[in-house]
Amino acid sequence: MTTLTEPRPSLSSFWHDLPRDGKLLLSVVVFEFLGTGLVLPFHVVYLHEVRGFALSDVGLLLGLPPLVGFLVVGPGGAAIDRLGARRILLASLGLLIAGDVLLAFSSTLLLAGTALVMSGVAFGVSWPASQSFIAAVVPTHLRQRYFGVNFTLLNLGIGIGGLVGGVVVDVDHLATFQAIYLADALSYLPPVFLLLVPLAGVAGRPVHDHDEHPAATYLGVLRRPAVASLMLLGFLASFVGYSQLNVGMPAYARAVGEVSTRALGLAFAANTAVIVVLQLVVLRRIEGLRRTRVIGVMGLIWAASWMLLGGSGLVSGTVGATILVAACASVFALGETLMQPTIPALVNDLAPDHLRGRYNALSSAAFQLAAIIAPPVSGVLIGHHLGSVWIGSLVVGSVLVGVYAVARLEPQLTPEVNGVRVPAPAR
Repeated sequence: MTTLTEPRPSLSSFWHDLPRDGKLLLSVVVFEFLGTGLVLPFHVVYLHEVRGFALSDVGLLLGLPPLVGFLVVGPGGAAIDRLGARRILLASLGLLIAGDVLLAFSSTLLLAGTALVMSGVAFGVSWPASQSFIAAVVPTHLRQRYFGVNFTLLNLGIGIGGLVGGVVVDVDHLATFQAIYLADALSYLPPVFLLLVPLAGVAGRPVHDHDEHPAATYLGVLRRPAVASLMLLGFLASFVGYSQLNVGMPAYARAVGEVSTRALGLAFAANTAVIVVLQLVVLRRIEGLRRTRVIGVMGLIWAASWMLLGGSGLVSGTVGATILVAACASVFALGETLMQPTIPALVNDLAPDHLRGRYNALSSAAFQLAAIIAPPVSGVLIGHHLGSVWIGSLVVGSVLVGVYAVARLEPQLTPEVNGVRVPAPAR
């Protein structure tokens, strides 16, 4: 016989149980992403209105980082397994700093393109490196909560940065834009310090037993149990989720819902606020539940959010449309609070230590590939007055994501990897 299900651990117990190195990593998240929030909403404004580059050129420039990131993520994952996540993280932070500084003084397309390529390389390897580094620091039973808390702090930093950036920048004063890009560069210095000093001994060069762990290829990794299914799930979730929220949702809201740019800003602010307010509550609620079931609920929530957006097209140009767009972003955020702790935890609990870089690289590539494919799809459908088809495909796709997680992925996972806490045996 076993005991009854143990009570869900509190967030205070999470902080108490979290190793010192994990606490140090969380301590710099808000500051690091405050810099990201400073510049994130203003790339187009800076390059087009301040630097004077043609809008078509700006579109090509801003397409460079995700494309380059996708191209380098594979070699980056192999480098993480070979050299260690800490070294790759330091290199990516150095590139981000250099890219921001160069972009601040980019008066030509060549300089701006070079800066954005540097940022693309950095972002392509920083996600799998950071996830691998976290997994080296944080024990398995704390990872889901860690990823959730990290996501909360990340959004808090971006939200604060966006508000500050909106107050500081002035299209008539180049120096204000240079200031925010330089501030973004400075925001990466605290994590650099952590990696160089207090965390210098963590996740250095991995020790490989080549007899026990022969050299692995990405194809070999994909053939491992549940890996291909998990990566396909990540691609689908990104395609009907983030990739559409960042590009398709604003396009639909403007072209079909006819809402103002200010209303769009409020919608994204509401999205951030919901994440910051609810993520910690959601973490406690989902602790010990099957992660695939949590993702199934996420799919239903995202389907509801897209239906709300579709409703804005029925009352276009009205206050009701503005409210529905904000509601879409807010409900979508609730789904985010379910996804962000679960998928990274699944990836890292499934991965063996010697292949952690490749597992996280594959996960990152799945999300990035969706980010490359989704914008043209949404652009074509919305641009050809097929917005209802686009909404319908997202609603159906979101439901299918949930069904796929439960029906296909769940049977391939052990209960422990799927987040189920095994009750302690009765004495």
